[in-house]
Amino acid sequence: MLESRLISIIRRRTKSINQLTSSFSSHPRSTNVHTRFSSDTYKHVANPTARFCFINAFHNLNKGCCKPSFRCMSTVAATACKENKETVKHLVTAGPHAQKAIGIWLFASAAWVFSMVILGGVTRLTRSGLSMTDWKFTGSLPPLSDEDWLIEFEKYKQSPEFKRVNRGMNIDDFKFIYWMEYAHRMWGRALGVMFALPFSYFIRKGYINLRLGVRLAALFALGGGQGLIGWWMVKSGLEEPPSEYSQPRVSPYRLAAHLTSAFAIYCGLFWTALTVVMPEPPTESIAWVKGAAKVKRFALPVGILVGITAISGAFVAGNDAGHAFNTFPKMGDSWIPEDVLSMKPLIRNFFENTATVQLDHRILATATLASISALWWSTRKHDLHPAIRSLIGSTMGMAALQVTLGVSTLLSYVPVSLGTAHQAGALTLLTFMLLLNHTLRRPSSMLLKSLPAVTKTV
Repeated sequence: MLESRLISIIRRRTKSINQLTSSFSSHPRSTNVHTRFSSDTYKHVANPTARFCFINAFHNLNKGCCKPSFRCMSTVAATACKENKETVKHLVTAGPHAQKAIGIWLFASAAWVFSMVILGGVTRLTRSGLSMTDWKFTGSLPPLSDEDWLIEFEKYKQSPEFKRVNRGMNIDDFKFIYWMEYAHRMWGRALGVMFALPFSYFIRKGYINLRLGVRLAALFALGGGQGLIGWWMVKSGLEEPPSEYSQPRVSPYRLAAHLTSAFAIYCGLFWTALTVVMPEPPTESIAWVKGAAKVKRFALPVGILVGITAISGAFVAGNDAGHAFNTFPKMGDSWIPEDVLSMKPLIRNFFENTATVQLDHRILATATLASISALWWSTRKHDLHPAIRSLIGSTMGMAALQVTLGVSTLLSYVPVSLGTAHQAGALTLLTFMLLLNHTLRRPSSMLLKSLPAVTKTV
């Protein structure tokens, strides 16, 4: 009896499905019904991938047709999902709201690192970096009483910098340089907290995929190591100089490592933030994609040159080379000083010889300005997206401003204001090059298939 009841139920449902199929096939407005059904239904699917799969599956069902085969429908949907996953890989997995929140957080973190670089430049230019003679990873409270200040001052009096440079310093002057270094250190620790808390929250919510999580974890680890590199650098300035005529200063190699690490963290954060908020580059035609590919071949080497020039500036700072040869375009009375290759072995001159280090920085800065100018000139006749063309022009203007700041800083014997502006300008120019190279990326294959050959003009 149970078997006969099941058979009757199956027959009735099969008959209903066949009648429904026949009505869709024979009805003259079945196409309109399909259109209305698909457009009204898919918009409630929030996930873009799921929406793409649903639309493709339903359209294929309508075309192929109407003896409904749900096995066929699931196969089409699975194929569409697989194709979509291969063409668009989003770093954020929880929709536009999470994408916006993570983008804001990453841009804010990059801006914080930018401010750290500026504060570090001020600390170096005011000769405040050696005022704290010890270091704790977690930090500590500043001196809160006169007795605490006297203890810290006595520690500083034992350092080579006090004995050779600041012997006449009083307690009030010491407080200024101490607060500068303390602020620099605590600002870095605050950045670590500001980064770690949202990172933990986004991971717990499942907003971040594995690839983005690994990248951000690596940047966080590099940020933690940056504190160790900073102390390693400061420690070199607390040692006795090799000669009694030498002023105590940090190792130029360690200073360059500290600055390069900061630049690397900034670049990683800024690039990742751009990738989160702009998964696809701006383009509206195949012609613009081809034009961007031509510019990309030139823009990448120019970006690397900008980074090398910035690192060479760290060696200028580490050797106090900005206080020598304060003339331009010549270096003193000659174009090339006589002692540029005076050190042995020869390689030391490029990192420790004041004359050679400054000459290298001048040559690299000139080459950078010339390369960006050539990039701007060569792209005038390319078919490019207006945003890319505007960005190239802005990069050209920033390069000219940075060279002007560098020359002004040199001729003015490196005042704190101009020196800080020059260091900020280097990171700003690098930001423009990062943005340009990110904008010149090749679009995904799915986007390329949807683009017209040329841009439609209205």
